[in-house]
Amino acid sequence: MPNVKSAEKRARQSIVRRDRNRRDRTRLRSAIKKVRQAQTPDAGQAALKSAESLLDRSAAKGVIHKNTAARTKSRLSAHVARLTT
Repeated sequence: MPNVKSAEKRARQSIVRRDRNRRDRTRLRSAIKKVRQAQTPDAGQAALKSAESLLDRSAAKGVIHKNTAARTKSRLSAHVARLTT
């Protein structure tokens, strides 16, 4: 356990951040799965729109790296494009 007051606060903050990041990452993974499991192009487009929004927000908050978000968005949009053919 921390002995300094500022270290105690830092420990509390890290717990809160860890829980928030875990929650956000779980929501993000679920949204990505919905895109990959979409059967129709319309369902894929709707799921892609919400997943892209979550990816951008997660990258802005630092939950994931911005290049990871861009790469995932690219792969998901290619997946949805294949649904149309």
